[in-house]
Amino acid sequence: MLNFYKAELSDAQAIANLINSAYRGESSRAGWTTEADILDGLRTTTQEVAGIIQRDDAFILVGVLNDQIIATICCERQDAYGKNIAHLSMIAVKPTLQSKGYGTTMLQAAEAMTLREWRVVGFHMAVITMREELIAFYERLGYSRSGEFKNFPENATLWQPKVPDLTLEYLVKIIKR
Repeated sequence: MLNFYKAELSDAQAIANLINSAYRGESSRAGWTTEADILDGLRTTTQEVAGIIQRDDAFILVGVLNDQIIATICCERQDAYGKNIAHLSMIAVKPTLQSKGYGTTMLQAAEAMTLREWRVVGFHMAVITMREELIAFYERLGYSRSGEFKNFPENATLWQPKVPDLTLEYLVKIIKR
């Protein structure tokens, strides 16, 4: 069974390592969420993760199995039209443990926690548009394509696109009360 807690500074390196192993490089190919064919480089750094952990308007939820962090999700409180929403990112599960329900469990735990603590009215995330299988996964969990797009951010010090014109689309989930 997966246990959850909000990350502490001492977890920052383990979280960055997990996220990078799930998104990029050869290790990510053990799972289905890899971006290794479309991006080289890192997804994040220990410093970026530590910065998020220290913020008042964000937290990183970790999933622990047998005393090892095997899943993570970043939750950031944002304002949209005067209402609280949660932006979700850095959703990662150890590649060799993907397709076992841990990603769904993490997402549901993060949604429940942000609903309770921040009283959010909905959630959003940005997904690379060519990742149709990932978008389909989120749609099965109640997220909808917003039709709002933005260019994939440039950050040559961390990542390098392998394909031209990468685009992100925002997926949204509104809470009906």
